[in-house]
Amino acid sequence: MDAKTETSGAGDDGASGEAATADLAVREAAYEKFVWDNLKRNYLGNYLHGMLGMTGFRLVNAPTFLPAYLHMISGSNSVVGLGLALQQLGGIISPIFAGTQIEHRKKVMPAALWMGGLGRLAILGMALSAWFVTNDKVQIPLPWGGTTQVQPLVWSILFFMMMFGIFMGAQRVVFSLLMSKVIPLSRRGRLQAWRNTTGGAIAAVLALVAGKYFIGGNLFGNGYAVTFLFACALTTIGLWALQLLLKEPEPPTTRTQGRFRDRLREFPALIRQDRSYAYFLLVQMLATSARIATPFYILYVGQFIGADGVTLGLLSFAFLGADTASNLIWGYLGDKAGFRVVLLGSVTGWILATLALMNLHHVVPIFLAFAGLGASQAGYMMAAQTMILEFGDRDDLPMRIAVSATAESITATAGPLIGGVVSQFFGYNVVFGASLGFLAAALLLLIVAVREPRSRRLVTS
Repeated sequence: MDAKTETSGAGDDGASGEAATADLAVREAAYEKFVWDNLKRNYLGNYLHGMLGMTGFRLVNAPTFLPAYLHMISGSNSVVGLGLALQQLGGIISPIFAGTQIEHRKKVMPAALWMGGLGRLAILGMALSAWFVTNDKVQIPLPWGGTTQVQPLVWSILFFMMMFGIFMGAQRVVFSLLMSKVIPLSRRGRLQAWRNTTGGAIAAVLALVAGKYFIGGNLFGNGYAVTFLFACALTTIGLWALQLLLKEPEPPTTRTQGRFRDRLREFPALIRQDRSYAYFLLVQMLATSARIATPFYILYVGQFIGADGVTLGLLSFAFLGADTASNLIWGYLGDKAGFRVVLLGSVTGWILATLALMNLHHVVPIFLAFAGLGASQAGYMMAAQTMILEFGDRDDLPMRIAVSATAESITATAGPLIGGVVSQFFGYNVVFGASLGFLAAALLLLIVAVREPRSRRLVTS
């Protein structure tokens, strides 16, 4: 057993190596039995949490409502880029922190409730800011003398976007680990397929409703605020469902608790353990860099077909509806053939959809391009989040998830910020061209260097 790993309930009392090995085998068998005995309720809990959580989070993360609102209140592409950059910046350190806080714990659900709850409060903060914080420019004094003008609403939304990123980065590690503990490898793809499909279907319908009735009708004086509040409510209900239904097993082994800085020093060794994982990490960073264009999709097409509430709802429906329809395909394909195939298909589709968006400027092809983007990014997210669970040892899983989440956040932070400045001065086509370059590099690396982890080793949870 790894020197950094401790057993759950077995001490070093001088027993022989054979006895210790036999004891560990017994506890591994008991762990597996617990997982299968409680699979139905844990499957349902993860399904409801994912379905309702995905519904709410998609309304916030879709490349329509939040970028459009931030552009409306700021009038600046650069501020839109800054907002998305701050959201990603929040996710750089928090995954590592979350990993160090849970890797030694036998039960991680309490931490999941805290981190998930705080993420939902950040969405609530956006909704309340939209209703109650003024957007009138105010003069504030500078420490070095003089004053400057700021828009309180813009800065409030930016702050809560950063907080949202911090807690989303943390909860990604916790909930991925939780799923790996209670859902066997052979069931993860179909679970994600069905929860994403139903959640996406609800989100697609709600996007139409939000665009036409909430935003278009300026419901309760601010349709965007109603949209964010609705998203917060859905994600909170999903978290409650998981809390009520989940039965979490205690793993046979856990890592000893380590210091944050010590875990940082171990990252290079963790990556070097598996060259295919190292290349997979590069693919994640390149694909995330391609999101440099994401917040500007809706601003770009708005030049050709407008960006009123109905249009926002229609394109959100295309993006989320395709996400919904594709998830069943991605999930079952991943369970059957491995998630490397899903990654290949999704990155290829992402490239084709971006090319269509750049070159076809009428309603129908733009609608189809947004559908392609939704399907492709859904496949990428499912593959990236599930494939990571299949590399390496179980005890290293929290930190491996944290490494990937942090790497993605690093590249995703600078992308929107740079994209906002570049689009402001050089136009959207330059931003989209950069995105295509990152995607092409990711596709090439995926083809030549990343091997399917499932074909080499079956990782049981």
